[in-house]
Amino acid sequence: MKARQIFYILSLVITSSIGLLSIQNSNFLWAFIVFIPLILLGFFDVLQTKHTIRRNFPVIGNIRYLLEKIRPEIMQYFVETDTQGRPIDRLHRNLIYERSKKTNDTTPFGTQLDVYGAGYEWMEHSIYAKNHTCEDCEPRVLVGGKDCLQPYSASILNISAMSFGSLSKNAVLAMNTGAKIGGFAHNTGEGGISPYHKQPGGDLIWQIGTGYFGCRTENGDFNSEKFKENATLDNVKMIEIKISQGAKPGHGGILPAAKNTKEIAAIRHVKPHTDVLSPPGHTAFTTPDELMTFIQKLRDLSGGKPIGFKICIGKKSEFIAICKAMVNSGIKPDFITIDGGEGGTGAAPVEFSNSVGMPLRDGLTFAIDTLIGYNLKKDIKVIASGKVFTSFHMARLIAVGADMINSARAMMMATGCIQALQCNRNTCPVGVATQDERLMKGLVVKDKSQRVANYHQETIKSFLELLAASGVTEPNELKREHISRRVEMNEVLNYSQIYPEITPGQYLKTEVDQRLKRVDK
Repeated sequence: MKARQIFYILSLVITSSIGLLSIQNSNFLWAFIVFIPLILLGFFDVLQTKHTIRRNFPVIGNIRYLLEKIRPEIMQYFVETDTQGRPIDRLHRNLIYERSKKTNDTTPFGTQLDVYGAGYEWMEHSIYAKNHTCEDCEPRVLVGGKDCLQPYSASILNISAMSFGSLSKNAVLAMNTGAKIGGFAHNTGEGGISPYHKQPGGDLIWQIGTGYFGCRTENGDFNSEKFKENATLDNVKMIEIKISQGAKPGHGGILPAAKNTKEIAAIRHVKPHTDVLSPPGHTAFTTPDELMTFIQKLRDLSGGKPIGFKICIGKKSEFIAICKAMVNSGIKPDFITIDGGEGGTGAAPVEFSNSVGMPLRDGLTFAIDTLIGYNLKKDIKVIASGKVFTSFHMARLIAVGADMINSARAMMMATGCIQALQCNRNTCPVGVATQDERLMKGLVVKDKSQRVANYHQETIKSFLELLAASGVTEPNELKREHISRRVEMNEVLNYSQIYPEITPGQYLKTEVDQRLKRVDK
């Protein structure tokens, strides 16, 4: 007889004995109450056919599923080190929490990073460091080319795209209120402009995805009249066409039915309580030339506001074709957001998150070099987005050539996210990524909005201190040679060696660089 069968038979015998004793002695009643549910659970386990473990090992087999359920929490709180956690390690999570609360964000006893391991990066400082004393000298970036009638002076750090629907109304209110307090912009995500984006009055970057939520016809095509209605709102400062997203490039957005409430469905003009899957591609344009025409159309309809697009680099030849269309048509976006394959999302197929899309630094460098090569960069601001948590993360992207930074997950953590990894289940325990009223009521907007503003303020302050340590005063003075990377134990290269720079207009005079030639068609 097997051990599991012996265990179950003993449980039956013990329970029966306790039951008889309970009839004679009330002191045994508590044990009878405990064992009867276990017996019933055992019968259910033996009779069910879905789980083999529970069928073969009744009662005790359930422990396996319990441990599996709480495994992420066990790993996060008891197993992983400060530098090993994924997607975001504890070192960076703690930094975000401390800055959002304005508590001590310094660290004792030196770095925990392996400074001699391949991949370690650092910023080169100067013995002629600047004495940075200005508390309110936040760098601003003016977004808007020659055809833009309403240029926008943007913060160098803003909230990246996250939709109402993916996020709760309290989270959206907290982020937009924080943006209002701190004077930075809040990207709406592709879910459209909700009342919770409008109410606090923070600056908005309205994102338009393939589903055209907030500006769509009944058939899901682009609607010019509805677009104009929203685009001309005072707090809409920029409009971003989402071509692809780093976490799921080539795949439309996903809003699970559990999150698609009547309110959200009304904002998006879709049927409530159904899975909302955005198409993988746009219907308003299908070629680079049509994209340029669409950009000009949105610029006209919005009254001349900055228009740009967001893209995760995939086929290099396609981005090159877009740049050629800019040159040929004379129409240029006011900004381009480059999203990295490591970007986050509330829901995405595993294969897309893990194995599709160029990582941010590779995609950003390629995009910057291509824009410079076609002499376009001087007219277009570039925003970098994808796993940005610290001022050093900002500095290395700006050194590559970005003008501004967008961050999503850091802003979520400033709002209270604990990386529970339940964004796609509508069960977020801190009320950030859920539509469950019971859970979201725990998120106090007044408290979390100030934390969002604090995180932004403290990170900008740290960034300015890094600039001063490097001996420069303006972000655009940061160059690729300021960032070094250990590629092997005994070899260190700076970014200018890893990513050689392009001469402005080089691709207008000669063939595309050899690194791109094999894909330029």
